[in-house]
Amino acid sequence: MKKQTNLISQNLTALRQYHKYSQEEVAEKVGVTRQAVAKWEAGETVPDIINCDALADLYDVSVDALIHHDQKESHIPIPPKGKHLFGTVKIGDRGQIVLPKKARDLFHIKSGDLLVVLGDENPGSAGIALIPGDTVLRNIAFLRDMLGSEKEVPNE
Repeated sequence: MKKQTNLISQNLTALRQYHKYSQEEVAEKVGVTRQAVAKWEAGETVPDIINCDALADLYDVSVDALIHHDQKESHIPIPPKGKHLFGTVKIGDRGQIVLPKKARDLFHIKSGDLLVVLGDENPGSAGIALIPGDTVLRNIAFLRDMLGSEKEVPNE
């Protein structure tokens, strides 16, 4: 329990400092006293589930990350809600990669699924992304149907 209390207090302090809030501002936004926030950050007490939820919303993180994320162990800050870092993968001789199981499970990716590979060459945001093929196909079908249903207005 002591480790958990330390994680929560460390995470609350790090998030407040990252967002540049004072303890008074956090207290006001969550609806508690400044002393309560100070005790949470000092590890003297822990916020109840209602306050954990309010704090997670304030900082845009999941309650799970607020309670369990260990920045010292992972060497990364608490990720925003809905954002994930699954680790690193090594590219095989033929360019193949194995997606981490946690990523496959979270996004329901299984053997044989079609993924679309997107790339961004912009130096500020360069990277590769994978999108489920059925999502792309649905969006293409939607656009095709939408464009096909528009009637051309004859030029007068």
